[in-house]
Amino acid sequence: MELSWSFLLYASLTLPFESVPARNLGIYIGAENFDEPRGFALNMLPRSLHQLNDAVKLHGDEEKHEKTDAWCNRDLVPMPPSRRTWGLVEYYGYWSLTSLNVSSWQTPNTYLTAGLSVGQSMGVILICRFVIGFFSTAIAWCGLRWHIGFTIQNRYSWGMRGSYVPLLQRVLLNFIWNAIQCWNGGKLVNVCITAVIPKFANLPNHLPADFPATAPEMVGFFVFWLCSLPFLYLPPESFRRPFQITCVYCAIGMICMLIWSLSVAKGVGPLFYSSQTTTSSSWSVSWIIMSCINSGVGSTAAGMTNGSDFSRYSKSRWGYVLGSNSSIFLTAILVSLVGLIVTSACQQIYGEIYWNPPDLLMRMMDSGQGSSKARAGVFFLALGFALTSGFENICGNAVAGGVDLSGVFPRYINIRRGALITFVAAWICQPWQLINRADRFLSVLSSFSVFLAPIMGIMCCDYYMLRRMRVKLSDLYELHGSYYYTWGFNLRTIPVWMAGWAPTVGGLSYVASGDESGPRALYKVYYCSFFVGFGISFILFYVVNTIFPPGNLGEIDEADYFGTFTPAEARKLGIVPHVGSVVSDIASVEKDKNLVAVEVDEVKSDVFDHAV
Repeated sequence: MELSWSFLLYASLTLPFESVPARNLGIYIGAENFDEPRGFALNMLPRSLHQLNDAVKLHGDEEKHEKTDAWCNRDLVPMPPSRRTWGLVEYYGYWSLTSLNVSSWQTPNTYLTAGLSVGQSMGVILICRFVIGFFSTAIAWCGLRWHIGFTIQNRYSWGMRGSYVPLLQRVLLNFIWNAIQCWNGGKLVNVCITAVIPKFANLPNHLPADFPATAPEMVGFFVFWLCSLPFLYLPPESFRRPFQITCVYCAIGMICMLIWSLSVAKGVGPLFYSSQTTTSSSWSVSWIIMSCINSGVGSTAAGMTNGSDFSRYSKSRWGYVLGSNSSIFLTAILVSLVGLIVTSACQQIYGEIYWNPPDLLMRMMDSGQGSSKARAGVFFLALGFALTSGFENICGNAVAGGVDLSGVFPRYINIRRGALITFVAAWICQPWQLINRADRFLSVLSSFSVFLAPIMGIMCCDYYMLRRMRVKLSDLYELHGSYYYTWGFNLRTIPVWMAGWAPTVGGLSYVASGDESGPRALYKVYYCSFFVGFGISFILFYVVNTIFPPGNLGEIDEADYFGTFTPAEARKLGIVPHVGSVVSDIASVEKDKNLVAVEVDEVKSDVFDHAV
């Protein structure tokens, strides 16, 4: 009987042969010379392809519970104590990177443009920070307790194969946002290069006339992209020093800008005392405030969704809680306030409003008549913004993309490879096209929290309300464990997720297209889309699982099979602590006894179902 190539590829990527001893596979399916547990399909490939597969396939240290198969690799296993190196300082630095940047600097401008006063804008920022701190901690708590990331966390809610639904959404977002961040970082690099080489600003543009970018912009993009590559080789456990240096450097730069602008302007300027309120808008101030809160929270939804990818590295839960929340509140609010004051003071100095730091820095350099002092000051300020943009992009998009891709192709992709793939995809996404020619696409992308909020609602409901924070770790890495559900999909989840975004997607379509003729009710629902989506999915998921309860709620492992927990953690969870390799050997024997017969039946069934 001849097997199709499509089946061979499918079998090599999906069938969990590693969980079945090689000797048993040889008995049941006639495989020969099994020197290690691997899929029989790969042994039927030509020798050259088999060698290529071995070359690119990841290999883990089995003694450290780092097996590599269709569902697991070193970067997906529950994080052992030896790799948990993040404390209060690291989490403060991580969240500071999301605040010490151009986006937070410009946040007040978004709300002032919408028609709010300065006081109202700062009030919105304060509320947003509170909501973000609450939801980010709620999502990250699973990683703090069980030391697993977003990729694995979704398997108990969506099913082993169903977890690809949120994963692929995250992969798409990581690709696009990484490209856009590299482009924005390239603008800061342009300022740095111009400060060192003033003639760079007049670099001849040999690109086609209809190309949506200039030669200096492309050079800045390439330099930023290239300089970021070496940092992709750093494992997340080693981010402590870069966090510290980058955050301190950028914070000092912002303080220097604040002192300089207040000194030259002799005050905060007219913008700071603005009492502008909406008069021409058809919406009341309360609805504008609601819309701003929704957009402010929604803009960080992607980062909140995969919070457990980083919380699993925590040495202590309170180190995460104190470090992250203090940065979310203090740093973010202070950066927005400093951005507002500097912009207002510079309006007094230059007679124009410059919300975008690269534009402001170029104006500062021009006003200094190109003097060496002015250029040196601008260079170091632009470098600080560029560093934070770079490390924020590496953590929030490249590393996150690496984890997500690792969950899709765990045999072949780890965090490092996934991060490199995400970075290479920046050229494929062509951010110069997205920013300059795809305004509607960016509007939809910025509002993607419409689809992410229901995912968060499902995650919170399942973990806190249904499972009571109890997860069976071993079954998260076995296709036919208790999280297999129906063909690998939890059929309760996808309809609930769709119900969460269905009421808000209509308003999104009108807002993204710029059409103001839509039903007013659709706009109102969209202006609350994050909270509506989260609430609907949370409630529906609880109701559906109450009516049709899965049979695995509240189950946990009897022992620490992965060496994940300290003895104190294991005792607190009520499981047998890991002692050397004894627990691992017991786990292996028990799983062989209970799963071999089931696995072999599945193998035989899959072989004949896919045979041609």
